[in-house]
Amino acid sequence: MKELETDVVVVAAGLSGLAASVAAAESGARVITLEKSSNTGGAANMGMGPAAAGSPVQKASMIEVTPGELFRRHMFYTHYQVDARLVRDYYFKSGDTIAWLQDMGVEFNSVRPAFRARERTRAYADGEYTWHVVQPEDGSEPGPRAATTMTKRLTERALDLGVEFLFETPGKELIVSDEGAVVGVKAVDKDGEEVSISCSSVIVATGGFGANAKMIKEQMGFDWGENLFSFAIPGMDGDGFNMCHAVGGGHTPVSMEIMYQLPDNMNHFYVEGAFRQPTFWCNRLGERFMPEDEIFNTTFVGNAINHLPGKVAFAIFDSKMLKRWKKYGPDIVSHVHPHDLYEGFDEQWERDLAEGYEPIAQADTLEELAEKIGIDVDGLLASVEEYNQMCAEGFDSLFEKEREFMQPLENGPFYVCKQYIGAYGTLGGVLVNHNLEVMTDEYKVIPGLYCVGTDACTIYGDSYNYCIPGNTMGFCLNSGRIAGENAAARLFEY
Repeated sequence: MKELETDVVVVAAGLSGLAASVAAAESGARVITLEKSSNTGGAANMGMGPAAAGSPVQKASMIEVTPGELFRRHMFYTHYQVDARLVRDYYFKSGDTIAWLQDMGVEFNSVRPAFRARERTRAYADGEYTWHVVQPEDGSEPGPRAATTMTKRLTERALDLGVEFLFETPGKELIVSDEGAVVGVKAVDKDGEEVSISCSSVIVATGGFGANAKMIKEQMGFDWGENLFSFAIPGMDGDGFNMCHAVGGGHTPVSMEIMYQLPDNMNHFYVEGAFRQPTFWCNRLGERFMPEDEIFNTTFVGNAINHLPGKVAFAIFDSKMLKRWKKYGPDIVSHVHPHDLYEGFDEQWERDLAEGYEPIAQADTLEELAEKIGIDVDGLLASVEEYNQMCAEGFDSLFEKEREFMQPLENGPFYVCKQYIGAYGTLGGVLVNHNLEVMTDEYKVIPGLYCVGTDACTIYGDSYNYCIPGNTMGFCLNSGRIAGENAAARLFEY
């Protein structure tokens, strides 16, 4: 067995772990950071940027969003079902964290909302300008994976500060003293040798269990690959979740950042993006289930799909709509999907059809389309007839969808795509206080143990707070930074 000693051990080097490592080292602690994979960043490498309030980027753009405003909006959204002190401390830290990142060389392309809602929906759905989208270092337009540049800068800063990374060395077990304090971690390196590290504090930052289908089924009831197609980042197997509970860590409800997506969506991105338009959406009975001009709010749509028969929805458009989008661009522009959606659509669509990609189908008639994809034929025909009549009248008498999006389904070929429940990962499970210290189910602090990032993220209630975009990445950064500072401060208490 290899034996090591340090001040702070950070278990995992995703975004929250990197923030914790840098913050602890800046505060004077010696830090060893364990990482299961061979590189840093974890799920953050797929993202675009964090939320913040009162940042230099916002001020430079004359965007006045204060931490107090976000705190109140967040708490109203969750109906105060979450820890107000934790939410408060996160938002009041967030603006300074953007400046902290800028000092490391992180550049931000812009600060933007995830969407702008129509006037009639703004009271509850409008996105704030909180999403600090990272500028990729190659100068390209930001998209998925833009935040990789940010994780690189954090890694470089950690190395400059003397943080020791042990790659391919996952944490396995927490070491507890006779007095009940956490005083170390046991890990296993890439050669299979056990590593025991003694320390003053441990910060668990392993990112939930989004890649563990068994735990997802046990905790939330979804069958991954059947009615759930979430991001499953390799290595996110619930290690920290289980380690904390094994030493008495308290339990909180576990949720997922529900949204909607296609199976293996990153390899079918043009197809997925092409269908995220306010066309005709229905369930497998052929019935519309929401006003389609709200499909840009992925949380709302994911929640709706979760309550549909078979947990699946269908988006349909016709050749006339496709022709219009190719000429004039999409009705709703996505910040996430490719900007040349309809230029690249035909090539990917034909390839996916030829390869038998299950969620899509094309047919010259609606009857044939319904039979191919699994929608009730009579139900679909009745709903489309009703919808087309409403389009002719210029008013959606069912859901009051915006008039400009009332485009009838008339001209074959018709295109359809199944929409499944997706999620970015799991949220919560480990009970923490506003200092990110792990507590027992009786709310007693376990000395020396902190938990950050998604395992500690219980701040959304029943739905991801989409009106404050960048929220999970923001919580990961700020919870990691708060825990790193507090863990280092323990060194000077004695």
